[in-house]
Amino acid sequence: MKKNPVEILAPAGSFESMKAAVAAGADAVYIGGSRFGARAYADNPGEDQLLEAIDYVHLYGKKLYLTVNTLMKEEEMGELYDYLKPYYERGLDAVIVQDLGVLSFVRKHFPGLAIHASTQMTITGVRGAALLKEMGAERVVTARELSLDEIRKIHNQVDVEIESFVHGALCYCYSGQCLFSSLIGGRSGNRGRCAQTCRLPFDVKRGSRSLNGSDEKYVLSLKDLCTLDLIPQMIEGGIFSMKIEGRMKSPRYTAGVVSIYRKYTDLYLKNGKNGYQVEEKDRKLLLDLFDRGGQTEGYYRQHNGRDMVVWKEKPAFREGNQQLFDYLDKTYVGKIIQLPVSGYLWMEPGQPISLTLVCKETSVTVTGEIVQEAVKQPVSEEKIREQLNKTGNSRFYFDSLEIMTSGSCFLPIQAVNSLRRNGLEQLEQELLIPFRRKALPCGTEEKKVREEKGLWRERGFSVSIEDIKVLPAALECDRVFRVYLDAAEIPSEDWKYAAETCRQAGKECYLTMPHIFRTEAEVFFHQAGENLKEAEFDGFLLRSLEEIKYLKEQGFEKPMVFDFGLYGMNQTAQAVLKDLGASELTWPVELNSRELGRLPVPGELVVYGRLPMMVSAQCIHKGTEQCDKKPEILVLKDRKGAQFPVKNHCAFCYNTIYNGAPLSLLGMGKAVEYLEPSSLRIQFTTESRQEADLVLKAFCREFYEGKESSLPFREFTRGHFKRGVE
Repeated sequence: MKKNPVEILAPAGSFESMKAAVAAGADAVYIGGSRFGARAYADNPGEDQLLEAIDYVHLYGKKLYLTVNTLMKEEEMGELYDYLKPYYERGLDAVIVQDLGVLSFVRKHFPGLAIHASTQMTITGVRGAALLKEMGAERVVTARELSLDEIRKIHNQVDVEIESFVHGALCYCYSGQCLFSSLIGGRSGNRGRCAQTCRLPFDVKRGSRSLNGSDEKYVLSLKDLCTLDLIPQMIEGGIFSMKIEGRMKSPRYTAGVVSIYRKYTDLYLKNGKNGYQVEEKDRKLLLDLFDRGGQTEGYYRQHNGRDMVVWKEKPAFREGNQQLFDYLDKTYVGKIIQLPVSGYLWMEPGQPISLTLVCKETSVTVTGEIVQEAVKQPVSEEKIREQLNKTGNSRFYFDSLEIMTSGSCFLPIQAVNSLRRNGLEQLEQELLIPFRRKALPCGTEEKKVREEKGLWRERGFSVSIEDIKVLPAALECDRVFRVYLDAAEIPSEDWKYAAETCRQAGKECYLTMPHIFRTEAEVFFHQAGENLKEAEFDGFLLRSLEEIKYLKEQGFEKPMVFDFGLYGMNQTAQAVLKDLGASELTWPVELNSRELGRLPVPGELVVYGRLPMMVSAQCIHKGTEQCDKKPEILVLKDRKGAQFPVKNHCAFCYNTIYNGAPLSLLGMGKAVEYLEPSSLRIQFTTESRQEADLVLKAFCREFYEGKESSLPFREFTRGHFKRGVE
C-alpha cells in the first residue's frame, strides 16, 4: 500500500464513529477495545465488533490503531496476550501504548505489530524519541506542549514517525504526569478514568488575596486546540500523523472535524503554501460542533499564555446548528461506502452459472446452479443485471457488469441472488487475506518473586528538599542516608556547598532532575555546567525519559534513581527500567500495598510528602498577573475549600500543583515493613525548617524506635497506599 505523505488520524469512541471517520476522509482511526484504553467511559466496542472494525477499515484502504495506553497492574499483564491475539491475527495495524512493560511485551509476543508510543509517555525531545525508537516504537506521539521547532528537531534527528495532536481538548497537565483526579477521587488518568478535575472552578490566592476575578474561575481549563492555519508548518516540520482528539464525542463531531482537516490538508498537498487560506465559515463550523470557550493554536508557537485558558464558565445552553448536524448525518454518519466491482457472468445450458468479480486487482470466481435449457421464455439479460445490481448494504457496487450467454438459458432468480451474495462474500474475504497473520504461542511467563530483601532498616530515609533552608534538618537526622536536591528550586550556585556538606555529614547527595526536560533544561544545564561538575553529586534522581540519554551524553556515570513518574507498575516494566540504567526504582504512588507486594524489584517508597498532582507548561502566576520570572508559592482553592500549593519553576518554565494534604504513612509501620522497600523517602516541598525537623523526628520515632508518633499537621492523606486506583 502506497504511504500517504501525511495521515489524518481520527478518534473513534464507537463503531459508528469509526464509520463516520472513514466516510469523512480519515486515513486511520484510533479506537479502544473493552479494556486497557485511556477512555474507559467511551462506547468502546467489544471483541466481535472491533474485529469487524478492523476488516471495515482495511476494505477501504484505511488503518486502525488500538489504544492500549494505560498503565498495567501485574495481574493485568497476564491477560494481555489473550486480549490482543484475536486483533493481531485479524490484521490490527498498531497499538498505542503508555506502559513500558506493555511495549516490551508486544514487541516480544507480537513482532509483526507496529508500536506507537502514547503522548502519555511525555516525550518532549530528541533523546526520548530516540530511546523509544531503540526499544521498538515505530511512532512517537509527542507531548502536546512541544513547539514546532522542537518537533522539527525530532524529525531531523530521529528516524521515527511523528504523531501530534492538531484538534480537540487540551489537558492542563503534561499527559502522563497528572495525579489530580487520581488523588482526589481515585479515578486515575493513567488508567483511563480521568474525572476532569481541571474543568472545575478555582480561586487563585496569595495569602488572603484572590488574584483572579469572580468571572475568571476556570484557571485550569484550556480552550480547545484548532490548528487549521498551521497545517503547512506542521507538515513541513515533520508531523506525519495529524491526530484529532475526541473519543468521547459523537460520530457527528468526528465526521465534521475530519472533513474539515481533510479539506485543508488536501489543499496544502495540492497547492503548497501559495494561496493557502482558511475560510471563516469552516472555523465557525468547528465551533458549532464543540465550543468549550474558544479555540487556541496551542503550544506550537508559544510556550504558554493567558489566551489559551478558558477562564470564564461555559454557557449552560447554546443553540445547535441543526442544518449542519443534518448535513453531517446525511453525508457521513449515515453514509454507506461501497467499493466499485467489475463483474463477468457466464451462462450456458448444462453448465454451472459462473460469476467473476474483480476489485482492487483482486478477483474471485464463484459458480452456482446448473443452467437449464429454457422451455418457454429464457431469462433476460436485463433481469439478471437487475438482480446482480441489488448489492444493498454490502461493501460493493457494480461499476461494470458484463453478461455473456450461450443458447437459451433459464435459471431461478433466487439462484442469481445466491450467486451474487456468495461472490461478494468471497471477494470481501479475499481482499482481507493479506491482513491476516498468525500469533506466536505465548508460553508461560515466568513470574518472579522478590529477589532481594529491602534494605530500608539499614539505610534509613532519603530526604528530598526543594529549599536549601531545609537542608540542616536532613543533615542533623542520623537516620537520613541520602539527600535529593531539586534542580528546579535550589540554585546551582548552592549545589557544591550542599553536596560537600552532605558528604561531611556522612550522607549521599543526589541531584533531582526536572519533571520536564525540554529546551529550557538544555540551556539551564549548559549554563550550570561548571557548578554541576564541581558538585560531584553521588547520583541523580530522574523524572523523564529524556534525562537518561542526556546524563550519559554528558559523561555522568553515576547511579540513577528513577522517580515514580517513570512508571514501573508491573514486573515487566520494572525490568525495562532496570535495563535502561536504573540503579534503583521508586515505587509507583498509584498502587496499594497489596499491589506493591507483587513487584519483584524492591523500590524506594514515598512515606511522606505533598505529591505533585499536576506538572504543567502553563503558569498560573503569569496567567493571573504577569511573567516576572520570580518563583513563588500560590494557592489554588477549590469549590469545597481544599487548598493546593502551586510553584512556578522558572528555571525550567513549568508549574507544579501539589496535593493540599501531605501523604503520610505514619501509623502504618508494620505494613511498610512487610513490603521490604529498598528505602523510605520523605519529600519536603513547602515545609519550613522547623516543620521538617518535626516530621523527621516523628518518622524516626515510629520506624526506628517503635513508638507511636504523629505529624505536626492536622490534615494528611494515605494516598493510594490503602485504596489504590481502579
